[in-house]
Amino acid sequence: MALKLTKPFWQAVGVGTLAGFRSTAAPAVTSHILSHHPSNALKGTHWQYMQSNKVATVLKLLTLTEVVGDKLPNTPNRIVLQGISARMLMGALSGASIYKASGHKAYLGALIGGSAAVLSTFGSFYLRKSVVKNTKIIDPIIGGIEDALVAGSSIGLAKVA
Repeated sequence: MALKLTKPFWQAVGVGTLAGFRSTAAPAVTSHILSHHPSNALKGTHWQYMQSNKVATVLKLLTLTEVVGDKLPNTPNRIVLQGISARMLMGALSGASIYKASGHKAYLGALIGGSAAVLSTFGSFYLRKSVVKNTKIIDPIIGGIEDALVAGSSIGLAKVA
């Protein structure tokens, strides 16, 4: 199939935002999109592997483990340095891949995806804490709702592409 990334800016913002919620969701959905719509612009580049069906499958499995790990009581907050760094890198990787596949400068996509990831990391963290506090619903249930939002958004991004 031909690549249909018609709105790379918004798609980079979208995958970057996903990274703020679940770090591995961003590269998983990006790789899914690119494996179904390979781009000649990625051939021979650092991002070529993102078009692999095997990579897409592995990333989806990693996302499932992150979904489970998020509910564990000893999981650190997403706003610790390692969490923010991982989310920013995953958003940047995903944004760069989308931009490069669209024939644009990869560094712009990395900047957009990474920035969106950092913003959504803090936004989603404080939103989740506020919802737990104000509704008295236990955190793992709110986390499950967050997972459903990430899954739905991922499906939506994959369909737009």
